[in-house]
Amino acid sequence: MTSASATVASTLYVVATPIGHLDDLSPRAAQVLGEVDAILVEDTRQSAVLLRHAGISRPMLAVHEHNEGDRAATLVERLRAGQRLALISDAGTPLISDPGFRLVAAVRAAGFAVSPIPGPCALVAALSVAGLPTDRFSFEGFLPARAGERRTRLESVALDPRTLVYYEAPHRIEETLEAAIEAFGASRRAVIGRELTKRFETILDGTLAELLARVKADADQQRGEIVLVVAGAPASDDAARIAEGKRLYALLVAELPPARAAKVAAAWVGVAKKALYGGGE
Repeated sequence: MTSASATVASTLYVVATPIGHLDDLSPRAAQVLGEVDAILVEDTRQSAVLLRHAGISRPMLAVHEHNEGDRAATLVERLRAGQRLALISDAGTPLISDPGFRLVAAVRAAGFAVSPIPGPCALVAALSVAGLPTDRFSFEGFLPARAGERRTRLESVALDPRTLVYYEAPHRIEETLEAAIEAFGASRRAVIGRELTKRFETILDGTLAELLARVKADADQQRGEIVLVVAGAPASDDAARIAEGKRLYALLVAELPPARAAKVAAAWVGVAKKALYGGGE
């Protein structure tokens, strides 16, 4: 007895695939991938491994950051002709620090359905085991490779109370931890999830300073896929907020009246205006 079809004509399916363990591909995801007319992949060689493991043989078409915009119109025409397409990334949920946004936007703008087939996602997997607050979090993706831009990005969220989640390349994790210590302080709690769901899965927790020491002491911690989860700024960190507000006020007051500059700076960092400026409106 065969199961009912999982796919509908003229639909783009956004399919989550394993982040490591190939058996994490869901039965529904496998059925969709086995039924579509073509599977859109980042790297045909990488995706071929998963498809062979799942016993799926469907045409693949490379759609990545360098050709996504050019191929979107052609793919929309294939949907218009009634085809069913599936978009996957090399690992995890497509569009999450992976290509796909321009294609999904083009398909939706053309009036065709885009249907999610949910499943593995590295940021969610890391959050689920980090032991840090998950009621509010901010996914920050990959930090810039250049040191100055990386420092600026980290400093911009130093007072954010939400848990922060970053993807990082293994060869940059030491530099990123050093920059995070400068921006957040050595005692900020954090977790490194490395090679999640794979054979050498490692989850390290501690302060940023402790994590840096462990990464420096063990070269294996600078290999594989890495998710860095950092605790948000403590709500009681008023001194840091006031210091940041005063720095912002000093920049704004050159362009705005003092009271206005203080109001904007205070609202931005979340402190009372009188903490930054003693004058009235």
